[in-house]
Amino acid sequence: TCRLAGLGEQAELHDELVEWDYGDYEGRTTVDIRAEHPGWNLWRDGCPGGEGAADVGSRLDPLIAELAALDADAVLFAHGHVLRILAARWLELPAHEGARLVLGAASISILGFEREARALLLWNDTRAG
Repeated sequence: TCRLAGLGEQAELHDELVEWDYGDYEGRTTVDIRAEHPGWNLWRDGCPGGEGAADVGSRLDPLIAELAALDADAVLFAHGHVLRILAARWLELPAHEGARLVLGAASISILGFEREARALLLWNDTRAG
């Protein structure tokens, strides 16, 4: 995706942005998991053998601190669930609140500041053209 956006030459890999580790649930659908564990919710319950939302948030927090201290723009590419948690943590919310930040594929979002407060400046814009 980074290359397709024309930014491949400038890319820096950050392990913090790897996909949520779904552990034993990797490759399974929510319907399939709920057949065995009724009421299961990724954001609340996490994944056995993998990560919970708070785990993902904890690994993103150092990157968020680095980004907040930049005096420049940065462009990030990652999977949707990770980006939703990144936004929640940017807003200083618990990681599981990323559940409320629906994010479409190939959308553009901008995290920034309103004065000194971290803010969502644009979210889930799919009007690319």
